Amino acid sequence: GRKMSKSLGNGIDPLEVIDQYGTDALRFMLISGSAPGSDIRYIPERVVAARNFANKVWNASRFIMMNINSLTEAGIQVPTEKPDESTFTVADKWILSKVNELAADATDKLDKFELGVAGDKIEDFIWNEFCDWYIEMVKPRLYGEDAATKVSAIWTLEYVLTQSLKLLHPYMPFVTEEIYVALREQLGGKMADGDTAESIMVSNWPVKRDDLVFTKEEQDTELIKAAVKSVRDIRISLNVPPSKKAHIYVVSDDENVRRVFEEAGSFAKALACASVITVQADKAGIADDALSGVIPGATIFVPFADMVDVEKEKERLTKEKERLEKELERSNKMLSNENFVKKAPEKKLAEERAKQKDYEDMMEKVKQQLAHLEGLN
Repeated sequence: GRKMSKSLGNGIDPLEVIDQYGTDALRFMLISGSAPGSDIRYIPERVVAARNFANKVWNASRFIMMNINSLTEAGIQVPTEKPDESTFTVADKWILSKVNELAADATDKLDKFELGVAGDKIEDFIWNEFCDWYIEMVKPRLYGEDAATKVSAIWTLEYVLTQSLKLLHPYMPFVTEEIYVALREQLGGKMADGDTAESIMVSNWPVKRDDLVFTKEEQDTELIKAAVKSVRDIRISLNVPPSKKAHIYVVSDDENVRRVFEEAGSFAKALACASVITVQADKAGIADDALSGVIPGATIFVPFADMVDVEKEKERLTKEKERLEKELERSNKMLSNENFVKKAPEKKLAEERAKQKDYEDMMEKVKQQLAHLEGLN
């Protein structure tokens, strides 16, 4: 990029950016994009991404506060003290460990003025581990009937949200203050981490709590996540919608691995969009056409018949094959035309060659899938 200057007329008016995306979005983009000794590149798409991140934080906070209201209306006391540890699930312990490790890691990076690195770590934790994984893991408990497990789930959500807001506050001061004040009022003036500060600006900075670090449960949950990702990859490869439930088998000769999945319960089922999860030591009873994915210590099997209507899938793949044949024919003609190759800009040529390669790869996959379906007859 080029350096902004008045003479070049390529400056960006920050007030216009703030009007469009918000102060927090611009601030987060600038701080998280910084590196010691380097200039910051202004990339509009990164401001949009920061705005989307702020929306993600806001929506996750609303979800948590709505569930606090639901518990209060049901006559269940919302906890501001750590519940009995025996009521925590493996997922609770995993996210509590993660946020405590983040507190130590982000603080270390901020102390070293590595603001960009710290910002990336905070964003990755909030967006991926907290919002995309833990909140999805905890939903079956929040919507269930067991009051004790709801209480531990809500406290965990409160605690992790509070710590996350405090860590994010230097980057996004306005949205974090708004959420903190609303959450504090809802909890009667005392946060899940014991803080009673009226403003996030004067609240206690997060510190690592050794009583909330659970190394074993971290490893167990990462194993469950690997299994869920494996099932999702199988679904994506077959264009199977999440609404289509499947019987999932976890096969492992390791007793500890089997225990992890047996204890995972409803949240593993929900994340994998499974009708049933069967955990066993061998492949007994699993259909020969089952698709598989390998994870550390286990193999995941999904019966093909549970995922796909064979005849409909054949029809879909045949149409896709015909479409790709036409696209390949067009691309091959274009690239074999000497006049086009000589006169076309290099960028256009590169784009067309990339398309040709993509079509060839897609065609190979479609042929393999069709051959697999034909072999089932």
